[in-house]
Amino acid sequence: MSAGAASSLLPGGPSLRNDSADAPEASGGHMLPEAMTLSDRALMLATDLNRMLGQGQDIPLSKSDIPVAEQGRIKGMLQKALALLGTPYRWGGTSPDQGFDCSGLVGYVFRNALGIELPRVSREMAKTGEVIDRDAMTEGDLVFFGRRGRVDHVGIYLGDGRFVHAPRTGKDVTVSSLDSGYWSGKFMEARRVDGI
Repeated sequence: MSAGAASSLLPGGPSLRNDSADAPEASGGHMLPEAMTLSDRALMLATDLNRMLGQGQDIPLSKSDIPVAEQGRIKGMLQKALALLGTPYRWGGTSPDQGFDCSGLVGYVFRNALGIELPRVSREMAKTGEVIDRDAMTEGDLVFFGRRGRVDHVGIYLGDGRFVHAPRTGKDVTVSSLDSGYWSGKFMEARRVDGI
């Protein structure tokens, strides 16, 4: 089956074609050990994150220009995103059970944590909200990456030059740096979604 035919069978249909830096996952891709289900793995990660956050290693969210109620919503959204660390990448994936691609992860977090529906693919997400200067980014902003001037990847900004995303086939949901490494050279823009 061709990549185009395969993409028409995925949630979001053919509009997913070329959405991420990857092609569909090759056979023999990343598999979880049989002894540990995805739910068990997610629970372990969430427990570790809660322990870390409970020890005062919280993500900084004390921007004086963000109302206290909004700080709580954004903090909850970031905690939901971080609870998904370790979930396998899956092209076209939109849930913890099936895995995530970049826009599937962002859409899932915004929908489940904030009740905000975003477009399905990263290039459409890059048309929503307000463009933010890089030095004005705050926690919860969307960060976009691409090649040759075309958006093909999205993540959620955590603060301190870090963002959470589903990077590519063979990798899991992870935190990466905007300031160094591969993604620093691919950064295109940041956007603040209406409603947060």
